[in-house]
Amino acid sequence: MRLPLRLALAAVPALLSTAAQARTAEDEQAWLNLTAMGSIKGDLVYFAELQPRFGDGVSRLDQLLLRGAVGWKLSPAATLYQGYAHIVVPVEGGRDVNEERSFQQLSWTLGKPWGGELSSRTRLEQRWRSDGDDMGWRLREMLRYEKPLRADSNAVNALVYAEGFVALNDTDWGARGGFDQLRTFLGVELGLPGASTAELGYLNQLINQAGSNSRVNHVASVTIFFRH
Repeated sequence: MRLPLRLALAAVPALLSTAAQARTAEDEQAWLNLTAMGSIKGDLVYFAELQPRFGDGVSRLDQLLLRGAVGWKLSPAATLYQGYAHIVVPVEGGRDVNEERSFQQLSWTLGKPWGGELSSRTRLEQRWRSDGDDMGWRLREMLRYEKPLRADSNAVNALVYAEGFVALNDTDWGARGGFDQLRTFLGVELGLPGASTAELGYLNQLINQAGSNSRVNHVASVTIFFRH
């Protein structure tokens, strides 16, 4: 019995090392999204976003995202967009990483179940980064549901959404084909003067990182839509 016991004891450090390697890293973050959107002329529409994201316990700028798109309303319920995004990832003690994205997006309203509104956003991205040469393809799908908390008013709506990300290929800058990340949000939508709105709540971001590790960001999320 001594030999099996010795083998079991010898395996303990290896098991602990494997568990440590598979641990999930976590961070507290705050994201601010300022989005202007509206009609250019007729069915030609646009949106433009400024998104600073703060990480490391909300102690520093983790990402800065600038994104805009022009779209065409295919119907009252569906709009097709072509857009572009520039993302800056600050690197402490090093050169910032820059990412460029072209994307195509289809937004549409699926219906009004249970007294609320269900909508979808499908986005296909082409991505380039300054720390590599390859182009990465990524598909994103969001399902969003909002419902007034009072039957006679849209001033305050309960809001939930989930968005899945799938990388479609490997790249030399670190993307790996397959599941990339999942974002889930729970909060409220508040009516502002005019047609503008604010969305406040908690966002959970689960990121599938290289190797066996994963990362979870707990995000205080504030989004303001300026509509005209």
